[in-house]
Amino acid sequence: MYAELKEALKDIAVENGFMESEVNITAKILTPEEAIGKTERKDFPLLKGKESLIQANFKNALGQAFTDIPRTFRGKLEKILELRLTDNGERALFVATLNSLMRYVGIINDTVHCKDKEPESCAKEMVRTIIDKYSSDVKIGIVGFQPAIIDNFSRRLSAENLKATDLDRDNINKIKYGVSIWDGGEMTEELFKTCDVILATGSTIVNDSLSQLIFLSDKYQRPLYLYGTTIAGASRLLNLKRLCFQSS
Repeated sequence: MYAELKEALKDIAVENGFMESEVNITAKILTPEEAIGKTERKDFPLLKGKESLIQANFKNALGQAFTDIPRTFRGKLEKILELRLTDNGERALFVATLNSLMRYVGIINDTVHCKDKEPESCAKEMVRTIIDKYSSDVKIGIVGFQPAIIDNFSRRLSAENLKATDLDRDNINKIKYGVSIWDGGEMTEELFKTCDVILATGSTIVNDSLSQLIFLSDKYQRPLYLYGTTIAGASRLLNLKRLCFQSS
């Protein structure tokens, strides 16, 4: 998958003459307020220091990626293409750059995270969209603890119709918004077995778990939706469903 994405980035760069460009790519770690603004809800992983949002800038086109290993960067595009993508830090730099470059050439939009009251509005619209499409009896599995999404689904679905996994030990086996959070390292397949529709954080492209989700989606014939700005470019290139209603 990463080889495919790297080849796609290289093709875009070559076609547009960016390989020899003197324009640097810069990537910086955003503060929580820069990333998500001022929110009433304070349990987003970003606000608890569990992850960071890095932002790549290519000719003022911005691309972002969530990661637990944030890194800064300044250099030519060819240096990004030389990354081996063997850890979350390198993958986040690559993904943010991919999003930035694809936005610059006009392939995608909506690569900048929503802020302030917008994450709540996005979650509500996501719930409406899924329930309208699949009914109020749908069994939803959520990969990754996203409090606004889990909370808003819990208000519309019965407890037995909502399941979630996460990799954060502080969340695993805890009850959040009436939902028991399963261990994402052990229970992801069970989520696909027992749920009708799966929603997964786009940061799975960074932590190297997306390929497993795609495999399980095919194996159990469950529709898979990715949400967020991290997955903006990869979802287009890999033909994946993406939900992101308030990004810019």
